[in-house]
Amino acid sequence: MDWRELIVDAYDRLPELVEEALAGVGPADLDRPPQPGANPLGWTVWHLTRVQDGQIADLMEAPDQDLWTRDGWHAKFNRRADHDDSGYGHSAAEVRTFRSPSAKVQLDYLRAVTRRTKDYLATLTPADLDRPLEPGPDPSTVAIRLVSIVTDCHWHAGEASYIRGLLKSRARARRRAPGKRRARRVARKGSRAKRR
Repeated sequence: MDWRELIVDAYDRLPELVEEALAGVGPADLDRPPQPGANPLGWTVWHLTRVQDGQIADLMEAPDQDLWTRDGWHAKFNRRADHDDSGYGHSAAEVRTFRSPSAKVQLDYLRAVTRRTKDYLATLTPADLDRPLEPGPDPSTVAIRLVSIVTDCHWHAGEASYIRGLLKSRARARRRAPGKRRARRVARKGSRAKRR
């Protein structure tokens, strides 16, 4: 296995991980934060896809070629055609106002971005990987950036999975709660009756 197969495999896993995180999630859950002030599932998935889309476009030296604006994904998310709209620097209020499209649209966007990433990776040579991106004593290179992007995206995919777990756990607790309350009331009534 060469370096390209390894890095492609790492990027290829993202749609699978996100698909698992979004499986069976209703539209309202995509915008429901697991607790006040936390990032919701839909925002988190959108952000991880925007990170990959924008940063790969930058590596291609074509920042205006992110799929977000070029292919009109911004319209499917009901957002502006802004290359910088990726979630970086979003305030809590901006995160709260984000409205996710369906899980299908989220996954379709991620799959399109991942395909474009794989196409880009197919063009790289080992010498391209060493191209410096920033000057200085410890410059970043294309290789370092590719690993940073995929690492960041995997972190966010893990967050998405965790958020889904919290949402499912709370939904189960809500479904069980009425039965528990009734059982407690019956138990209390029974104990009162014994005392009389």
